[in-house]
Amino acid sequence: MSGGLAHTTVLLKEAVEALAIKPDGIYVDGTFGRGGHSAQILERLGGRGTLIALDKDPAAVAAGNAWRDERFHMVHSSFVHIAEILREQGIERVDGILLDLGMSSPQLDDEARGFSFRFDAPLDMRMDTSCGTTAAKWLATVDESLLTEVLFDYGEERFAKQIARSIVAARAIEPIHTTRQLVELVSKAVRTREAGQNPATRTFQAIRIYINQELEELARVLPECVKHLKPGGRLVVISFHSLEDRIVKHYIRDMADGDKLPRNIPVRSSEVPLGKLKLIGRPVHISGAELKANPRARSAVMRVAERSNVS
Repeated sequence: MSGGLAHTTVLLKEAVEALAIKPDGIYVDGTFGRGGHSAQILERLGGRGTLIALDKDPAAVAAGNAWRDERFHMVHSSFVHIAEILREQGIERVDGILLDLGMSSPQLDDEARGFSFRFDAPLDMRMDTSCGTTAAKWLATVDESLLTEVLFDYGEERFAKQIARSIVAARAIEPIHTTRQLVELVSKAVRTREAGQNPATRTFQAIRIYINQELEELARVLPECVKHLKPGGRLVVISFHSLEDRIVKHYIRDMADGDKLPRNIPVRSSEVPLGKLKLIGRPVHISGAELKANPRARSAVMRVAERSNVS
């Protein structure tokens, strides 16, 4: 089932093992991509197991719809709607949820999607090409102050003000329709950049994150994941930049801490409030061999937590 996938799945073995698959369990792959993780989950499921895969990219959904397995259900949706989807499936709680927050190689390598500065292509950047506003349309009207904020907050771009000013000035002369136009504008505005990094890297990241509401959706789905995990169920999240990882790390830590008591209150250890999650292991990074084979995965970090019995 994994044959023909034009994508190298990151932390494939590690993520699937972290789910601790039960043969008759119910699992959710919240980011199907090209099905690398899903294929491995299905291999470990028995005949009574269930896997629900979600993706908001129509191309990924088309790839999933081609699979023929009664245990597998493909849904065109963002993972932020996981509660509604489980309700429609008649499922209250599941045994594991996997969120791989990275982009797939087909998305990056398809120049028509506009995600990459390597091509001269339409400036789209939508994960779900069936709806929403393209990056080109957003750049045509966005206020300079908001653009500066987006570039700084989501791209951690030091030259956010200069880039925003350059974009606003340029669009007054002609519309910014292509990736090459944007790259050229950013390159002129950015005075210095890390060796080996394209000057537009942070700008493309920031606009993509904002257009697709990636951080907002991640923050919204984490509580839903905890709510819909069975006791002992696993939450596995793979993130690819510090902004995502910070959200995941802080949320898991807060859910693991439970209700905090005032300091110096004498209580028995058995009376200390337990959290809804238990951390499983340490953060996992890719190996040297995987980095060599897939340089795009260099920033990947996986965090794992287990649902406790606390309601």
